[in-house]
Amino acid sequence: MAWLFGLTLFLSSALLFLVQPMIGRLILPLLGGTPAVWNTCLVFFQAVLLAGYVYAHAVPSWLGERRHVLFHVAFLLLPLVCLPIALPRAWTPPEEASPVVWVLGLLLVSVGLPFFAVATSAPLLQRWFANSGYYFSRDPYFLYAASNCGSLAALLGYPLLVEPLLPLADQGRLWTAGYLVFLLLTTGCAIWSWKTAAPTGTENNTMGPSPAALGWKRRLHWLLLAFVPSSLMLSATTYLTTDIASIPLLWMIPLALYLLTFVLTFARKEWVPYPLLTRWMPIVVLVVVLVLLSEATEPIILLLTLHLFGLFWISLVCHATLARDRPPSERLTEFYLWLSLGGMLGGLFNALLAPLVFSAPVEYPLVLVLACLLRPAPVPEFRALDLVLPLGLGGLTVALILSGPRLYLEPGPNSVAWMFAGPLVVCYTFSERPLRFALGLAAILLAANTYDGIYGRTLYRARSFFGVHRVTLDPTGSYRLLVHGDTIHGQQSVDPARAREPLSYYFRTGPIGELFEALRGDERLHQVGVVGLGTGALTCYAKPGQHWTFYEIDPAVVAIARDSGQFTFFTSGPAQPALVLGDARLQLARSTERYGLLIIDAFSSDAVPIHLLTREALQIYWDHLRADGLLVFNISSRYFDLEGVLADLAEHAEPPLVCMAQNDLAVSPAEKQLGKSPSHWVVMARQREALAKLNQPRRTWRQVQGRSDRALWTDDYCNLLGVLRWQDER
Repeated sequence: MAWLFGLTLFLSSALLFLVQPMIGRLILPLLGGTPAVWNTCLVFFQAVLLAGYVYAHAVPSWLGERRHVLFHVAFLLLPLVCLPIALPRAWTPPEEASPVVWVLGLLLVSVGLPFFAVATSAPLLQRWFANSGYYFSRDPYFLYAASNCGSLAALLGYPLLVEPLLPLADQGRLWTAGYLVFLLLTTGCAIWSWKTAAPTGTENNTMGPSPAALGWKRRLHWLLLAFVPSSLMLSATTYLTTDIASIPLLWMIPLALYLLTFVLTFARKEWVPYPLLTRWMPIVVLVVVLVLLSEATEPIILLLTLHLFGLFWISLVCHATLARDRPPSERLTEFYLWLSLGGMLGGLFNALLAPLVFSAPVEYPLVLVLACLLRPAPVPEFRALDLVLPLGLGGLTVALILSGPRLYLEPGPNSVAWMFAGPLVVCYTFSERPLRFALGLAAILLAANTYDGIYGRTLYRARSFFGVHRVTLDPTGSYRLLVHGDTIHGQQSVDPARAREPLSYYFRTGPIGELFEALRGDERLHQVGVVGLGTGALTCYAKPGQHWTFYEIDPAVVAIARDSGQFTFFTSGPAQPALVLGDARLQLARSTERYGLLIIDAFSSDAVPIHLLTREALQIYWDHLRADGLLVFNISSRYFDLEGVLADLAEHAEPPLVCMAQNDLAVSPAEKQLGKSPSHWVVMARQREALAKLNQPRRTWRQVQGRSDRALWTDDYCNLLGVLRWQDER
């Protein structure tokens, strides 16, 4: 019967992984993409998952092995009243108060019971199997591999199959069908468990050691071994998708590798010898640290491979250590409870605590150091040299960095190799003693701050829940750049004579510059709205007497553009623009303004703000535009071609809208030197006459038509894969 339990666990984990992005998509139009919303969702799902594990650990002890089987099957019937998953129609988000309590209530009512019911399955079904008397049952942990295979299947299946093919309503029905199958399979497992479980009153006779015998040191060790891979996976994902390449769906790979390590380490067969894993771990960590310290961004494939391999190897070590230290099956549910708690703390640390505490993504190297501390120690006893030698290594690293300018070392990979490779090799000699090795690594990482102070081009750094924003100088020192990940979101010349020139996507010879030139003196420019602040470069087109309003969701961007002094566009123009902080779609819906020109310019590190590009969002925009108003989109992206999406929305509007576009990719070397970037813009209007000034022979705007064979993007459906470019156009 192992196949029945394995299949049930596979399906239960798949259901858990499918429901979370579904709910995220459902509430996005209601509440926008603010951190309070997403962090609340994260906390909710992690807390309910942990509660499910507490249930699986406690209920059998309270009710007994046989009674709790009947109770659990009856309990699994309760979520049927909540299915299919949908948001209650009567619920409306609060306009002024914090949405946190409202979101928690919404999640609890809409998905809380089904999610909790499924969350109990992984540990509880394994407990049933352990009590079945089957010849594998004394060591049921291999079923955890089947559970994580289900998670992996859902992780890959949702963005590749479910989301592109099904609207949200159909996704809810699919999940309901999956739950019904899960209920039937669980009932089959329950029947088997009922037949094989010990009679009431005798089931505790064969129990292993008491919970106290496990020891709190061992429990803490389990928690930390679960914490490190969870935090490391999120840290690596953040680093790769922002600092290396904001490639769509790249986030799936670290999570898939993380789940795969569970599959490999908890399988009945040992796929990678444990001594080999622990022996090579120091080398893997040192290579990752060297790449981190170099701050290299090319070659992308090599860098991605090194970081992903490091994540995979370290997670294998931690999870293999957990698998080798698993307790007898009588303590299975407690073991999984501590794993769940450790994984939850890792997620909360990265999602909630790190953005508040750290101005840079230092959680990545920090967790690497912690992983080294947890590596099994062949020589565990403490010696004074375990502290002294790392301190000396840190001093040596600082000395090498300070000597760099005297040796005329230029910033770059070569200088990093010279300065850090030697100390890292010395650190490797500490690898037989995990404490000494971890402290030596920490000393090198702390000393690396000296390098950034001498060679770094970073002028300002701000971190929020949306990521790390940096203001840097370009290699020539001529421009200040606003960088989010590997995407430049604006720049300004350091030359005072050019300080009011709009650069990058907003260049005067580019599409948006041509639009403002065509509208020179037009009364529609008296009232202008802009979604997305960036550096504030669009204010260069503002004239005295005009009223401009910017909508920005990220407080860190506001601080950089308005308060830091790094960019002066926003504060030095002839018109003093208004600024509205919050999700633009929600703020516009509450606004009474009617604009002559509304510009949507809200990309984040090449990510697509889906809820700003749907039929429902378009209706909100037109509700706040005058009859002859223009709606403009900056859709410049290396990875997504959104022109067709907007053309389809214009074609299917009531009445149909006129849609024009300009894809300005042919930027000459001379223009690049002056600060121009390739850009892609779309403009819409209700009447053709409103675009008459752009529809002239000397203008380069062209009319675009929608297609009837493409599904329209709505709050209920979108297909990112359908607009994905498979290579960078620029």
